[in-house]
Amino acid sequence: MITAHPIARRVCLLVAVFALAAASACGSAARGVPDGTVQPDKFLYERGSEELAEKNWLTAREFFRQIIDTYTQSTYRPDAKLGMGDTYFGEGTPDGLERALNEFREFLSFFPTNPRADYAQFKLGMTHFRQMRGPQRDQTETREAIRELDLFVTRYPNSTLLTEGKARLRDARDRLSQSDYEVGYFYYRQRWYPGAVDRFKALLKQDPEFTNRDAVYFHLGEALAKGNSSSKAEALPYFEKLVEEFQQSEYLADATKRIAELKAELQDKS
Repeated sequence: MITAHPIARRVCLLVAVFALAAASACGSAARGVPDGTVQPDKFLYERGSEELAEKNWLTAREFFRQIIDTYTQSTYRPDAKLGMGDTYFGEGTPDGLERALNEFREFLSFFPTNPRADYAQFKLGMTHFRQMRGPQRDQTETREAIRELDLFVTRYPNSTLLTEGKARLRDARDRLSQSDYEVGYFYYRQRWYPGAVDRFKALLKQDPEFTNRDAVYFHLGEALAKGNSSSKAEALPYFEKLVEEFQQSEYLADATKRIAELKAELQDKS
């Protein structure tokens, strides 16, 4: 086995050390404030914003951090705080998203009347939204997203982000309602109709605007129709709601058929 000469090893080590030092110096210079800069905080914020737009999360964060730590009276400090949150949100890692939540919460705590408080509240909700899990899994993050986005919609009705906030709130509520629906549908498939009925009714009470409520109407109607005469009569309005509210649905034809069948059956028994 051939080994390098001790002197050669030392030379290589020195070269590596100098290269690392040079790279570090260049990096620090690139992120520093040039001599004579009139508004260093503005310079740092603009550089951070440029890096954020390029998705250079770590570099952008260093610029924003300098403002927060060094220029405590700067008018750019609140925006730098939001910028910090955006870098962590952009990274999208579990740790990054947790840090993003902390940045947005601290912003709302420190700057509750800031003109960008609506943005912080929106991003707080969206950070939870990004962590939502599938309908068959734990819905803790979904509930948190609903809570924060609902606060956004309530507190900031004039926000330019309102339309998107309402749309994402609807998406989050749909996710939670879909989770509840799948539990009710499981009961339905197991022929435990009382359990299915209770679950479906609770869903409609909690979220009457559920996007996929046609499925709830249909299976609730079917679960009731498999009971006694009184429950059959109760089933009819749900099939009728489906037909009235949905011009397109995979359950539309079957619901129309069930309406005719139930009306005939109930008329015969009257």
